[in-house]
Amino acid sequence: MEKKKTELQAAIEELSVVIITKPPDNETTHIPLAPLLSFCNLIIQVLDKIGPTMAVLRQDIDQNIQRLEKVCEADPCVYSNLVEILKKERNEGTYKMVASCSRAILWLTRTMDFTAGLLLLLSNNMSSKMEELVEECYMETLKPHHGWIASAAFKVCLKLVPDNKTFIDAIGARDQSYETLREDIDTLSSLLTPILKEISIVLEQYGLNRLKSK
Repeated sequence: MEKKKTELQAAIEELSVVIITKPPDNETTHIPLAPLLSFCNLIIQVLDKIGPTMAVLRQDIDQNIQRLEKVCEADPCVYSNLVEILKKERNEGTYKMVASCSRAILWLTRTMDFTAGLLLLLSNNMSSKMEELVEECYMETLKPHHGWIASAAFKVCLKLVPDNKTFIDAIGARDQSYETLREDIDTLSSLLTPILKEISIVLEQYGLNRLKSK
């Protein structure tokens, strides 16, 4: 019987099919949306396993995913490319609005950046407390983009962060050795980091990279 994939291994499978194309002559860069939404759905699955303590973060991610899925379903041929969504909303003048799909892309990108950073910290510091790792990663990735309300909410959530064992179980690595877990994290990071870099470049071109929450 085939061994069930862990959440990390499922994420690696999703991201391994992502191909970003950058055509010449200033044509639109193509960044496929579906694999990134699948990865974000895997983040939700992990949060569900951790329990209700992560409910607020889970809801935020889920709402952003649903917003993007809805616009993609309207015209899959065009909006399967996340850059086309940004272009559409910029032309409409709605791309910086609170409920825009452009903001959904921005915050899902930041969520993925936080996730990748946290996994790398865990890989390098298996014995450290999850609370310390989460706080360190938050300060580096999300804190610069949060206003005082979001920062205050994070401080509350920080007290509810699970211990290392609960988190490792949640990403499906209960039966793995630390060495195998590190290998999976390194593989995931090698796939995700260049994707996030390309998305960040595009977000900067559209003037979205400096937008903050309240």
